[in-house]
Order: sequence, then C-alpha cells, then structure tokens
Amino acid sequence: MIIKDLEKLQNEGVDSIPSAERRTFLKAGLAITGVFLGGTVLSLTSAKKAHSALGGLPEPQKFPYSPHYSMVIRQNRCVDCERCKEACVKTNHVPSYGYRTTILEIQRPAGPGKLERDFMPVLCNHCNRPPCVRVCPTRATYKDKKTGIVMMEYKKCIGCKTCMAACPYNARYFKEENRAVDKCNFCYDTRLTKGKKDTACVEACPADVRVFGDISDSGSRVYRLVHQQDKIVWVLRPETGALPNVFYMND
Repeated sequence: MIIKDLEKLQNEGVDSIPSAERRTFLKAGLAITGVFLGGTVLSLTSAKKAHSALGGLPEPQKFPYSPHYSMVIRQNRCVDCERCKEACVKTNHVPSYGYRTTILEIQRPAGPGKLERDFMPVLCNHCNRPPCVRVCPTRATYKDKKTGIVMMEYKKCIGCKTCMAACPYNARYFKEENRAVDKCNFCYDTRLTKGKKDTACVEACPADVRVFGDISDSGSRVYRLVHQQDKIVWVLRPETGALPNVFYMND
C-alpha cells in the first residue's frame, strides 16, 4: 500500500460505508473523510473539524471499555531498526518462527532508477468487532470486557487455526510450545498487570513511532493524536467492518 501521499489522493467511496459503522466512529469523535486504495485504507478526521461541512454531529459518547486501550502508529517515523520486535520477543517469549508484531516494507518508484522505501509496523488491531472472536468454536479467543484487548485463553485453544484464517491483519501464529494460537495482547500479562504503562514495543522504539494508551481518556496522548484537527488518521482494511483500535498517521 502506498500511503505517503495519502492527503493528495482523491476521496471516494465514503457513501459505501454502512451508517452503523459511521455512527460508531462518530461516537469516538471521528468523521470519515474518504476510502482509498481499493477500500484498504479508511481516512478519518476529527469530527469537530468536519462539523461545519457535514452539519450537526453527535458529541463523543462513552467508549465501550474503560480503559479503552489503543495504539497510534506514526508510520513515517519508522526506520525499521526492529528494536520493537526484539523487545516483544524478549518480553513475551515469542519463538523464532512466530511474531506478535512485525514491520512491513513498502517500495515505490521515486524517479528514474530509484526506489523509495516506507516501513509499516503491524500487530493485532484489537478490533471492536473482531472476526477472530466470532469464529472461534471454543471461545479461546475473546475480547476482554474491561479493556477491549483481544485475548487468548490457551487452555481452551484446540489448534483449529480458524481465528488465524479470519484475522484481517495476519496477526496470529500457532505456537508449538503450548499447541495454541498466540498473538499480541498489548503486553497485558507481562507489563500492564505489573504496573507498566507502555507495551514493550513502545518503550523500546527510539523514534517514538508507537503511542499506546487509553483512547477513552481525553487527556491521553493517543486521544490527542487521533483527534488533531489538522491531521489525517487512517485504519487498515476498513472494508472488513472489524473497527480496529490501531490507528495510523504521519506527522
């Protein structure tokens, strides 16, 4: 996907977004401004910014979870140093064949004989409507009722890999050591429950690419970043209707 010049692309396809999904974003104080690149990228902006153009919009309402953990990824800052991946492996005991977070490389022409590279960190998007939870036959994967984090209960997992097939972000792998599917859980058991405020990948990043926090708290950094009036924020694969809690932007 080519995202560097997102603001220059023509807005199209907004009318194809179901009204129920529009209302969900409006509750978070966001308005949909465009659908780009064949529906793979959804452009959002602050509802306050769009107010005069779109008419009266509802005030932000209570989020489904408290805290409502989310992550903002400032993609243009990523230099592919992979310190986030290393920290995740060490903190969460990720085997060499698996991953909880990784970095995708995007190449595009930048003149005669030249290529420009962008890097896109990806992980579980902890969706508000996670397809993985919907298809799991044993309810081994579930959405935590307090935090909204999509979790795994390994003892219930039968290794059918249905959730892996359903995930829009290819963010799961089968862990041979415990014969169960594994994935990012925002370091819930390894850091958050131990008093840490950031995930391992956030703490390790030298370029401040990833910002983690409670998006239901208007004073939090993630809330302020997503609701900047002069910035475009996007999510990946909006056509799935999963409503992810990982947001992307350039600054």
